[in-house]
Amino acid sequence: MADKDSALRQQLTQLIKGGNAHVDYKKALADFPAEIRGKRPKGSPHSPWELLEHLRIAQWDILEYSRNAQHKSPNWPSGYWPEFPEPPDPKAWDRSVNSFCQDLQSFCKLVEDEASDLFAPLPADPTHTLLREALLVADHNAYHLGQLVLLRKELGAWSEE
Repeated sequence: MADKDSALRQQLTQLIKGGNAHVDYKKALADFPAEIRGKRPKGSPHSPWELLEHLRIAQWDILEYSRNAQHKSPNWPSGYWPEFPEPPDPKAWDRSVNSFCQDLQSFCKLVEDEASDLFAPLPADPTHTLLREALLVADHNAYHLGQLVLLRKELGAWSEE
């Protein structure tokens, strides 16, 4: 039984990190040109900055919801998106990327921790489990990282190499 549990935890962390059926977060965020971070291509409702911040905030919220019974989520939808399409200062992008990456690693550690019951009901909602939240993080990140790659392509800042 322990082998199946370890295998499930390993598969979940691989899914969260990406790179199997979709681009991983490291490639999607690597070498992102500063001059396009706040641009919305024609027809796009979001800029790269808005998507990055949404990814960061939503992932942080799911992480805290999963490990802290007292956590209060931001208001939906305003609390999950930045106010403006551009980063507020030159260092904001890097801070957001670092925070996203740290929270992703923290979530993976939570999933990998054998003391974390993947199937136990979470205090905030007995229909939610850590397994559900792990799948939610993987799904949400894959969706929005795909959008980010599409924006990069539309803005001429993506290489298939």
